Amino acid sequence: MRYLWAIVAALAMAGCGEGSGGVPADAQAPRPHLVELATAALGKLDYVADRGGSLRALREVRVLNQEDGEVVEVTAREGDAVVAGDLLIRYDDRILRAELDKTAAAMREAELDYQRNRRLQERGFVGEEALSRAATALEIARAELRLLRERLRHMTIHAPFGGVISQRLVEPGAVTARHTHLLTLLDPSTLVTDVAVSELVMPQIAVGDPALVRIDALGGTPYPGRILRIHPAIDPVTRTGRVEVALESVPAGARPGQFCRVELPTGGREQILVPLAALRRDATGEFVFVYEDDGTVRRASVTSGLRLADRVEIRDGIEAGARVVTRGFIGLEPGRRVEPVEAREQL
Repeated sequence: MRYLWAIVAALAMAGCGEGSGGVPADAQAPRPHLVELATAALGKLDYVADRGGSLRALREVRVLNQEDGEVVEVTAREGDAVVAGDLLIRYDDRILRAELDKTAAAMREAELDYQRNRRLQERGFVGEEALSRAATALEIARAELRLLRERLRHMTIHAPFGGVISQRLVEPGAVTARHTHLLTLLDPSTLVTDVAVSELVMPQIAVGDPALVRIDALGGTPYPGRILRIHPAIDPVTRTGRVEVALESVPAGARPGQFCRVELPTGGREQILVPLAALRRDATGEFVFVYEDDGTVRRASVTSGLRLADRVEIRDGIEAGARVVTRGFIGLEPGRRVEPVEAREQL
């Protein structure tokens, strides 16, 4: 019996250093929530947008006819160079010329009739009404003559500008209806390309900004270019805008249709930058956890911008100098007290 009481006393003394349930007292204290922090600072992201596109001629027209009839002459084929004013296509104009001669004769007759009625009206043999009808007939005849002369002018088609014929779609002997596509003329001296650029990059570029154009068929050598035009609309599906880039000078061997790559340097405006790891998302949007002076964190809704490597722009929601959480998000909630640690420590 003495030995039994000794065992009970020993167990009671051992239990004095434990909390309820046999767990050490020091183990019941909550462990601090460790986080890594980074400071939001003003800076710029030097970003180069690399986009693919196809070269095209800045000036390219489809040559159409304005009068129907039979083609009697086509002077140029694909690849032929022409200068402004060169004859390209001639139509059979014999019928129109005959109509022109007929109308010219009718106009002369109307003019004689008008002169006769004017003399008779001055002598009082005819009234103002007869003279007015003769004057109207003369004006109609003159208008018909001008119309036929204009139609006759369109029976020959001339080059609107100097360039190269890229398509020939008609041959002599063909009879074409009005507004038929006959030839395609392009100016190879100015080549441009259209590239799609993210809506986030669009505010960082402007018309006249420099660009580099690499043409795969020419070995990928960079050629200087510039932004010629920025289209105002953004595609609501892809969230991209259209930017037109022109080559400063067209290199030998460059042709419309070739694949090219365009580099657009974007010297962005100064923005608040934070590590990309600090930016979080959920169903309500983007946010960061900001470390407060009392040792707790708060949730701050933000609007992000450009991202480059491990940094991202924050355009709204926090100020420069704010300390944001970059690691230790598991179990982290607004208002929780945290303990910052150095970035080299493992969480």
